[in-house]
Amino acid sequence: MEFITVFNMDAKDLVEYCVDYGRELGCKYVEARCIQELSRGFAYRNGQPVSGGVEPSEGIGVRVLVEGNLGFASFDRMNKEIAEDTIQTAFKMAKTAKRKEPIDMGEPISTKAKWEVKVKEPLIDVSTDTIMELAADMTEIMSDLASFTFMIAPITQRKYIMTSEGTDITSNYSRINIFAIMTAAREGISEQKMYTANEVGGWERIKEAKLLEILEDEIKRLIRAASEAKKLPELLEHPIDMIVGPEVAGIIAHENVGHPSEGDRIKGREGAQAGESFWRDLEIGKSRVASDVITVSEDPTIPNSAGFYMYDDEGVKARKRHLIKEGIIHEPLLNREFGVRFGMESNGSARASAFSREPIIRMANTFFEPGDHSFEELVEDVKLGVFMRSFSEWNIDDRRYQSKYTGVEAYLIKDGELTETMVRRPVLETTSVGLLTSADALSKRFNLLMGGTCGKSDPGQGVPINAGGPEIRFRHIRLGGVG
Repeated sequence: MEFITVFNMDAKDLVEYCVDYGRELGCKYVEARCIQELSRGFAYRNGQPVSGGVEPSEGIGVRVLVEGNLGFASFDRMNKEIAEDTIQTAFKMAKTAKRKEPIDMGEPISTKAKWEVKVKEPLIDVSTDTIMELAADMTEIMSDLASFTFMIAPITQRKYIMTSEGTDITSNYSRINIFAIMTAAREGISEQKMYTANEVGGWERIKEAKLLEILEDEIKRLIRAASEAKKLPELLEHPIDMIVGPEVAGIIAHENVGHPSEGDRIKGREGAQAGESFWRDLEIGKSRVASDVITVSEDPTIPNSAGFYMYDDEGVKARKRHLIKEGIIHEPLLNREFGVRFGMESNGSARASAFSREPIIRMANTFFEPGDHSFEELVEDVKLGVFMRSFSEWNIDDRRYQSKYTGVEAYLIKDGELTETMVRRPVLETTSVGLLTSADALSKRFNLLMGGTCGKSDPGQGVPINAGGPEIRFRHIRLGGVG
């Protein structure tokens, strides 16, 4: 199987033509983004192949700024006539818009860069037989489950971005996405859990990241939860202490901190599409939403992470961002437009999931910064509590304030000791501020393996992300349910 290893010159020329044509129409700003992608997908249910195929795609998305209004359109038939029609569509869209507040992209950005993800075993060279061998290994590992479904998807992408301000960026990127839904059942009790791995790099990441070993361990833990976990209603009588593992810390970082920090949510742009933010009523740099031991960061530059990139889709160099710093909301996620609206500047958070989607504010890798305690120190100061190592389900309201997490692997903590008693489905249910302000200590250990695909906007955009952190101790939590 062969894929274009360098950008087709016709495509590069067409991107440049789009920018020039947009200028001729009188656009203040023109952005053209070409994406060439090859995605292969293999789906299995209980070890049997369900579907498989190859999905090549190539297209250009164009965004223009006219009289303070943005217009966006895209095309996938690569010729100048269709390009002109598409740009005219975006131009007319912007021209006829009647915004109360004109869009300002801020100071011009002229970025010239080439970046790529270095690989040892290019995904494009991996045969179908090799992928099916991985599927067979996964099936064998999952054989003790009651049911399971999984998908393996190697993805290779080339991207070229050009703007009327002089930005010219070429990137070369590949990742492996593995997703599984697993159900364990013992004596009429079942437990279900998702397993997700998003590894940026080549096929070597299967072994380097020990994906099969992690999967096997998670299955053993899930089966044990179905077999041994007990209802402990006495935990509902009074507030208890709770320690969460890196997986649960990751979903909290993503949902309770990452989403409400998105600038477009805070300003209401996403209100009818993906929700709002309780940060709307707070003051950046002053409002406290967590205890002073809590710092939550966002960093797209972590090698091999699911959210990895070096430049965002507006040409801004990626960097680490502190969303919450020592308990105070510190920096929202911003693109160029919302950087201006916040009186700040873009911090490189603009991402688009495909050439047919406009760049919007997105998370990449969101996590709690580690503390200075050992896990044992967190436990020894708990008289009665629960260690929730992993979760099975979650939900949160559209302002990212009222939230609920149901544990799948959880253990009773009593008199400063982590017992072997497993707690069936403890429910952590509280507000974002209530939860984050109850944290009093974090461990030194750090894990960023809570991966997945984050959805947002309409039309929907799913982008790969990672999340995680250390173990975190929360004090005086009233459980929402047990069992």
